[in-house]
Amino acid sequence: MTSASPTAHTLFELDDATRVLVRVATVIAAGTESDMRVELSTAASRAPDVWIEEVILQSYLFAGFPRALNAMREWRRLVPVNLDASDAREQTVARWRADGEVTCHAVYGEMYDRLRTNIRALHPALDEWMIVDGYGKVLSRDGLDLSRRELCIVAACAASGQDRQLHSHLHGALNVGIAPSVVEAALEAIADLIGENRLQSARMLWARVRGK
Repeated sequence: MTSASPTAHTLFELDDATRVLVRVATVIAAGTESDMRVELSTAASRAPDVWIEEVILQSYLFAGFPRALNAMREWRRLVPVNLDASDAREQTVARWRADGEVTCHAVYGEMYDRLRTNIRALHPALDEWMIVDGYGKVLSRDGLDLSRRELCIVAACAASGQDRQLHSHLHGALNVGIAPSVVEAALEAIADLIGENRLQSARMLWARVRGK
């Protein structure tokens, strides 16, 4: 189900449950199926099942359907029951669009209008899919707050080397109320999974975002 307005919780520390979530997002984006199996097994005992399931679902936006399907397959070995009792058919495109505009604006803040203009210039279909499918149908779902979703997006972009998107979502993390120290802790939490080169690249982008 989607919400009329996304919920963003201010995060002042990287709690253990959130730490395992960002590691799950990382291995879905760039790890092996074996990596997924290990991190999902660890996460299953340390984070709410519904949080983990939502991170897997949103990963198709940032890692593609094949990796999302492989991750959900591994997850179903641990939790065989579908936790989502909602029926996506109950939602309408108009509702997804409205929710998506609110959620996207929360992430991009004062850059929102420029983002929409730039994406429309690339192709109007991409703008529609970004808002309706990405920010509306997926990222406005109940089950996981926007702050933790955004932190997992940061992890996925860092892991896959998508620096342009990483730069945007590092800003987005701050916009939705994540403390700078939590962003830094999240990057350190995935350091062993992404390698030194990608970690250094993420740190450099973060320093640019912070104006340092």
